[in-house]
Amino acid sequence: MKTNPIQTSDTSSYERNPGRGSIEAQIGLLLVLGLIAGLILMEVAGSLKPFTQRLELQASFETIKDLKSGDPVKMAGMTIGRVASMTLDEGKVRVVMSLDAKHQNAIKTDSLASIEFEGLMGQHYLSLSFGKQGLPVEPGTMLESLEQPDLNQLMKRLDGVAEGVRNMTASFSGDSLNAILGPLGDLINHNKDKVSNLLTHLESVSQKLAQGEGTLGRILTDATLYDTALAAIQKLDAAGSEIQLTAEEARSVMSLINTGQGSLGKLATDPALHDEAKLAMTQLREILEKLNQGKGSLGMIINDPSLVQQATTTLQKVNKATESLEDQGPMSVLGMAVGNLF
Repeated sequence: MKTNPIQTSDTSSYERNPGRGSIEAQIGLLLVLGLIAGLILMEVAGSLKPFTQRLELQASFETIKDLKSGDPVKMAGMTIGRVASMTLDEGKVRVVMSLDAKHQNAIKTDSLASIEFEGLMGQHYLSLSFGKQGLPVEPGTMLESLEQPDLNQLMKRLDGVAEGVRNMTASFSGDSLNAILGPLGDLINHNKDKVSNLLTHLESVSQKLAQGEGTLGRILTDATLYDTALAAIQKLDAAGSEIQLTAEEARSVMSLINTGQGSLGKLATDPALHDEAKLAMTQLREILEKLNQGKGSLGMIINDPSLVQQATTTLQKVNKATESLEDQGPMSVLGMAVGNLF
């Protein structure tokens, strides 16, 4: 019986390397496990989330400092995405952010993007603020940016401040300090007695105030003055409330007058009453003009001096007649009356 040489060769090769098939299977399994582990690590790190929907937004900055692709994007301290890419565009740096789509409603069109850093030597990240009156963003929306001061500029400013302080302290040498403090020391030495007396008086005054002596001391220590002041304030408050109530009542009265309610309101708003009052005033003016001109009986009486003289003469005669009657007595008057009758 003949045997196939090819089959014999393959069989012999497999017999010589019995573990070759198992090694290849192990290598393939390790590759699959490594790929799965890499995906899990990237998912945990947050740099890759293949199972979530992404939202891309943009912002432009004059300088991005040390921001890099892959740095976190945070909102209120919570990481919501990563920096996807950065490109130069019209003199600025356009930053594209890849965010988790579930945060889309929290980001508004008036949200601001700024580059922050954690500590002086910390990692830079992109910070988004909450919007106030904007609408939820759409994919590709360009957010307004808020430029933060560069750390290098801050350090330069601090360096300038330190240089100024150093120059100022250098200017205060021993001679300059003596020139400033010398006259002050001489002034104190020449007036030390006055300064001592002043301090003594201040101490005495403070003790009297603490003991409640004098007007100011009583004000500071007497509780009745506090109660009186409090009562006065309460009365002022009550008076203010009454004034406010009176003002409200006056406002309501004026409202009634303006709407024509009541007698005063009708007088103020009824045009017929206004015309009648105007006519009455016109007639009264005409009557007064006639009186001044001596027209009519009353006008003649007021303006004719002869009538006044006649009235005076008549009153004098009446006065004399009454005096003569008083002198004759009642019986004479009665006799004269009876004689005239019979």
